[in-house]
Parts: sequence; structure tokens; C-alpha cells
Amino acid sequence: MRKGWVVAVAAMAVVPGCGDGSGPAPSSPSPTATATATATGRLTVTSPAYADAGTIPRRYTCEGENVSPPLAFTGVPERTASLALLLQDPDAPRGTFIHWLAWGIDPHTTHLAADEQPRGATEGRNGFGKTGYGGPCPPRGDRPHRYVLTVYATDGSPDLAPDATPADLLGALSGHTLATGTLTGRYGR
Repeated sequence: MRKGWVVAVAAMAVVPGCGDGSGPAPSSPSPTATATATATGRLTVTSPAYADAGTIPRRYTCEGENVSPPLAFTGVPERTASLALLLQDPDAPRGTFIHWLAWGIDPHTTHLAADEQPRGATEGRNGFGKTGYGGPCPPRGDRPHRYVLTVYATDGSPDLAPDATPADLLGALSGHTLATGTLTGRYGR
């Protein structure tokens, strides 16, 4: 294990709903915070389900099947040891809400099918208090929220507990990120 990859893990607060103000405010750094400070490259993240800045289909939300959307990654640097991802809603009423975080993803992953757990990954606890993906679920009547999926190509694999927070993940990626890419979707109800 590389020195500096062990990160103390704090428990993530369980927040009912999707940042609807009914629970404690979620706390998370912005999608481009700490980990991208040393990133030198860009990778591309796309989905056949929706275009960047497009509307996320209902199937991938709390009103549909609540499964993760299909994704594709290109431009991953050759020396990547693992991938990580973080899906955040920066428009949530009480602060950024976490919908998905995963790390230790096989660096040869070029795509994920809908509802596919990333190969080799550890999935963390989302803002709903569950492990894995939790689809967009903004408060009814809000303008559509943005859902920012950031994928990180790293030179190692973070040694984190499954209940790691986004801050823990970004801290572990700091200084180890080779490239990043984002895909932003919108959803309102």
C-alpha cells in the first residue's frame, strides 16, 4: 500500500430524501475540489441515455427504476491504476447531495451497462444512507437540478472503508489523480 493512501473515515450522515430540507445538511466538496488540483489530463464520460447537460430519463431516477445509467469512458491514461466516480447534486436545498461514489474500479473499464456495479469497485454510502447508486430525486416543484458525475483516473487505489464520505474519497485522490471527466444531467419533478 502506498504511503498517504490510508485515510481516516468519518461516518456519513444519513439524510432522508434528496436534499429536500427534511434532514441534516449534506456536506461535500464541489465535484472538482481537491482531487483535480493535480490532474493533468481529461477523459471523456458519456451516456447513451442522455447527452451532457441533457435530461436524465425517468428510468434512472427515484420515480423510475432507480438504476444507474449506462456510461462510457474514453481517454483514460495508460498508467491509470484505478478509476473512481462521484455523482453529486450541487443544487440540493441543503447543500450538495451525494447520489453515488465508488473507487477501486478496474482501470480497463470502458463502459458500464445500466444498473451495473463497477468491476472491482467499492461503492460508498450515498446521501440516502444506502450503498451504491441512488437516482435523482429533487424536491417536487424545484427547478431541474444538475447531477454532476465526475470520473477520476488515479495512479493507485484508495484504501478506504465502505462508509467513506466524498471528502474522504477526494482526500485520498489528492495528488494521485491523472485525469478527470464529467457528465452533467438534469432532472426535475
